[in-house]
Amino acid sequence: MTSQAETYEFQAESRQLLQLVVHSIYSNKDIFLRELISNASDALDKLRLESLRDSALEADTTDLHIALEPDPEQRTLTVRDNGIGMSRDEVVKLIGTIAKSGTAEFARKLKEARQAQDAEGSAALIGNFGVGFYSSFMVADKVTLVTRRAGETEGTRWESDGKGTYTLQTVADAPQGTSVTLHLKPEDTEDRLWDYTAEHRIRDIVRQHSDFIPWPVRLAKEGGTGEDGSGTERTTETINSMKALWARPQDDITEDEYKEFYKHVSHDWNDPLETIHTRAEGTFEYQALLFIPSRAPFDLFQQGARRGVNLYVKRVFIMDECESLLPDYLRFVKGVVDAQDLSLNVSRETLQQDRQIQLMHRRLVKKILSTVKSMRTKDAERYGTFWEQFGRAVKEGLLSDFENRETILDICSFASTHDDEQLTSLRDYKSRMKEGQEHIYYLTGESRARLENSPHMEAFRAKGLEVLLLTDPVDEVWVESVREFDGTPLQSIAKGQVDLDGEEDGKEGDAEREQQEKDYGPLLTWLAGTLSEDVKEARLSTRLTTSPACIVGDEHDVTPTLEKMYRAMGQEIPRIKRILELNPTHPLVTALREAHGRNADDPAVTETAELLHGMALLAEGGELADPARFTRLLAGRLAAGL
Repeated sequence: MTSQAETYEFQAESRQLLQLVVHSIYSNKDIFLRELISNASDALDKLRLESLRDSALEADTTDLHIALEPDPEQRTLTVRDNGIGMSRDEVVKLIGTIAKSGTAEFARKLKEARQAQDAEGSAALIGNFGVGFYSSFMVADKVTLVTRRAGETEGTRWESDGKGTYTLQTVADAPQGTSVTLHLKPEDTEDRLWDYTAEHRIRDIVRQHSDFIPWPVRLAKEGGTGEDGSGTERTTETINSMKALWARPQDDITEDEYKEFYKHVSHDWNDPLETIHTRAEGTFEYQALLFIPSRAPFDLFQQGARRGVNLYVKRVFIMDECESLLPDYLRFVKGVVDAQDLSLNVSRETLQQDRQIQLMHRRLVKKILSTVKSMRTKDAERYGTFWEQFGRAVKEGLLSDFENRETILDICSFASTHDDEQLTSLRDYKSRMKEGQEHIYYLTGESRARLENSPHMEAFRAKGLEVLLLTDPVDEVWVESVREFDGTPLQSIAKGQVDLDGEEDGKEGDAEREQQEKDYGPLLTWLAGTLSEDVKEARLSTRLTTSPACIVGDEHDVTPTLEKMYRAMGQEIPRIKRILELNPTHPLVTALREAHGRNADDPAVTETAELLHGMALLAEGGELADPARFTRLLAGRLAAGL
């Protein structure tokens, strides 16, 4: 029995998104058919897997296929599959509501692409944000979906014109699977649509975009003569090759076929940046066809985002988003892995303990990293695109993948004082190290401009020593655990003691430093006591040339930025006191030493000490504990000096 249709309104954000999808892409509207066929293929994969795992499932799996049924007279095109289908709740969740995580971000990025007149960028977002089904509204003014989940007795009908509402009703006679009927827009619209009911047009689209779908794609067409002689009998013809691309010899595959397969598995409209087609033979066998995208997905750094590659066993689909095959820092890689010896009943829970999965994981990671390393050597432009899009994610591997840490370091790029525009590798940094230099120097912070103006940079700039400028949040974390590269220690210029004279000039400055330590000893001891709430030590600096003071951390202290990150994540850590370093040649510091020597109890001396510490904090981008007091003290000292 069919129920009465119930009408629902899209949420405001969903209506906005639909309008953007419909009106923002003016080239190659064929994307809609590729997306619908891809969805149908996924439904067939899932039904076959479900039937293998559940012998009691009441589902017909004798002739799994995708049917394309054009009707020129009614101007409709139906894409039908007899796959897993959907329950009513799944229709509401997957089709009826668009407002999932990322919808607002999609709308913002799509508007930006429109304003920049970036048609290619607009199209890419359709796949990246998982709204491929709604691309149907680019060519249809109404879409009707009828579905019944395998094993259930009732189906669901969903219908919408894509403007503001949709209807839902329960239907009793729905066949297993899903049919999507597009009521095509009139041909005489402003942008004059292609005729998507024409057989030749449908053939061309399937051949170009969906030829490798592993299920038969059958085109219904007029032909033959009916029993009554009316000539209305419809015949079907399979119009795709159904060849598993990853199983074919590489020299038998064209670049265009690779590109189209990538778009199928990734739902990305851009071409891939790199294709990795590999196979392993011996004790265990597998074939893999992996792709590095040319653009990062919008949710690359969001929790719960889609990740992982599709897993097959002897060309039988097992699962999508198989996270066990690749580490999280390579979550942007898309593709297919086909194992020959795994059980068809393997589950997500048992994958992590499976020895063959672990071996495939190791080999695939090494293959991907070696491919990127080769890209860096042979094609700097493509590597530059890769690093711009995925560098932040790759550096996460420095924290988790100890086995490949050296390789990851070798493919990383960093900003450096050596060049204002070009990034550098650690290996290139080492090739430029000065004679006697024993460390790779770096500084972490929020931006390049802030780091370049940091007091910590002064002596390094004066001596011509190169410093890496690390501004990604992940940089604050990995430098705490990575101590060296290729035998050369990494050293933060904002932590620990830095003996630059020892690096370049031997011990020539020892006598002068010893005298300075003697002269400034009383002041340093007094400062450590006076500022004990904020600092744990006061000492003379070898890293300052023009600033009076700076704040540094002990060698193993976490940085202030990392301390903030921990607190933002709800992890309470003890407050870390840092070290105040003074420039013994700066007039303010020498004047403070003299004033302290005359009268250490003078309030002006204490106020100057507080101001000196506050200025050092501000110079490195830190936050004052009491900005109002600092302002009052500064105003008072300025007035006294006039």
